[in-house]
Amino acid sequence: MLVNSPEPVIDANLAVALDALLAEQSVTRAAARLHTSPAAMSRTLARLRRILQDPLLVRAGQSMVPTPRALALREEAAAVVRSLGALLGPGGGVDPAALRTTFTLQAADLVGAALVPGLLRVAREEAPGVSFRLLAEELEAGPALRDGRIDLEVGSIDHVDPETLVEELTGLRMTAAVRAGHPLTEGPLTPARLAAADHVAVSRRGRFTGPLDAALAELGLRRRVSVVLPSHLAAMTLAARSDVVCLVPAALPGAAASPLTDDATALGLRLLDIPLPLPSLAIGMAWHPRHAADRGHHWLRSAVRRALRTPGGPATDPG
Repeated sequence: MLVNSPEPVIDANLAVALDALLAEQSVTRAAARLHTSPAAMSRTLARLRRILQDPLLVRAGQSMVPTPRALALREEAAAVVRSLGALLGPGGGVDPAALRTTFTLQAADLVGAALVPGLLRVAREEAPGVSFRLLAEELEAGPALRDGRIDLEVGSIDHVDPETLVEELTGLRMTAAVRAGHPLTEGPLTPARLAAADHVAVSRRGRFTGPLDAALAELGLRRRVSVVLPSHLAAMTLAARSDVVCLVPAALPGAAASPLTDDATALGLRLLDIPLPLPSLAIGMAWHPRHAADRGHHWLRSAVRRALRTPGGPATDPG
């Protein structure tokens, strides 16, 4: 051990100074190495001598030579400084191929459908030891992030916990999905015809109204929502088997196709442009600050970002 004196502890600064003195065997060079003055380094050497009860460096002509105790301590002092650097220094990079972990994500079914294929592709290429657990959306995602029950939330981020970090990833536009042969597929789709049809709404909170209702109200129109379901996939299945209209998120112009659009096509649904100015649906990811500097989580965020990246989007990874 480096401690053998009435002073019970050598602090980190003293350990670093001891390593520099034993490596340089010169007060002046050790001071230059640590960007301090020779006078300050001389005082530090005097303190180390008192603590360790050994002169450590003694004069031999124009130079200084280590004592036997100093020689015995040299490797140990260097090892202590290396350990301090690893403990207190900034986190280094992580090799994704060396990751062996499971990341837990929370996402709505439509976001999971869009995200998982690309996420698995990135993981297979870069981090084959990583697995993913996707959980359904909760009414309040903030506590799950805070409590560490999920690593990342991906979707429409509508909670406002002040500490939550949020990054917007892409946007989706809403289209009207109906079964083949539905009356709305015949002739132009007008706001009045859209409002007159029966609708299925999708809401994890059980809400009957949304942006479409606000846009219709501007024209003095009101639609009838027959049922509210928590899942877009369930709503699309119902639309494929009945005359209800289901709103389906599709990619914005110029963006990558939404896998949910493929699901709608597979169910035999027709996608109709809504003749109203509706806001796009912002899709983002949220995480707790505890993960901000974690290099494994940094890779996860990068993988999600690339899995949802739109063509022509930025090639850089903001972190």
